[in-house]
Amino acid sequence: MVTLKELSRGELETMLAAGEEILECYRVLGHTNDNIVGEVLRDQGKFYEWDHYPKGDVYDHESHAQYYYHAHPTELRGGEHGHFHTFLRAKGMPRGVAPAPHDDKAEWPAGEDALSHLAGVSMDSKGFPIALFSTNRWVTGETWYAGRDVRTMLDRFVIDHARPSWPVNRWITAMLRLYRPQIRELVTERDAAVEAWRGKHSDRDVFEDRELEITSRTSISVDEQIAGVRAALG
Repeated sequence: MVTLKELSRGELETMLAAGEEILECYRVLGHTNDNIVGEVLRDQGKFYEWDHYPKGDVYDHESHAQYYYHAHPTELRGGEHGHFHTFLRAKGMPRGVAPAPHDDKAEWPAGEDALSHLAGVSMDSKGFPIALFSTNRWVTGETWYAGRDVRTMLDRFVIDHARPSWPVNRWITAMLRLYRPQIRELVTERDAAVEAWRGKHSDRDVFEDRELEITSRTSISVDEQIAGVRAALG
């Protein structure tokens, strides 16, 4: 469990600035009764489950960060409208980071396409975030990196351009800053879940096992997180 008071003042101040950025995005969108999900679906045509929105994903060519939004059938994802998946591609990763070794037959993206999933963000029907989660490799078709390496990637997730929506790009960048401690913990729990599963199912390729999908999850409230950061700062 994350204890905010144990974080450095510098990290708390970064988190608070991110929280204020999120609230500013909500304020601006609220003037026209818009929300984050509505923004990412704007002008995208009919909304289909499983499809990526916006079409072609959002990719920052300087940071090499990437995200998309999609939804699963309601019976598979009760309580959410859909969720964002966030990634960092190989060209944006810290020097020395390399994919985890694996001996199984499944092919993983390689070279510049060797992307890592950072976190998923579940959204409710009103367009607000309700949970963060991590996934098994097959879910996003990523290349698997050890948790210690994924944690070093988090600082590098930045979407710093205006398309398709400047508020959404600012919001999702800020979300990964406001919740960086929780995401680090989710990545740690992800690795523990994978290892526990491997121990129980040694005859399977754990990274391709459809019975293991969500590897860690935590409910969130932006208002509560901001209040907690302010309290920790004193």
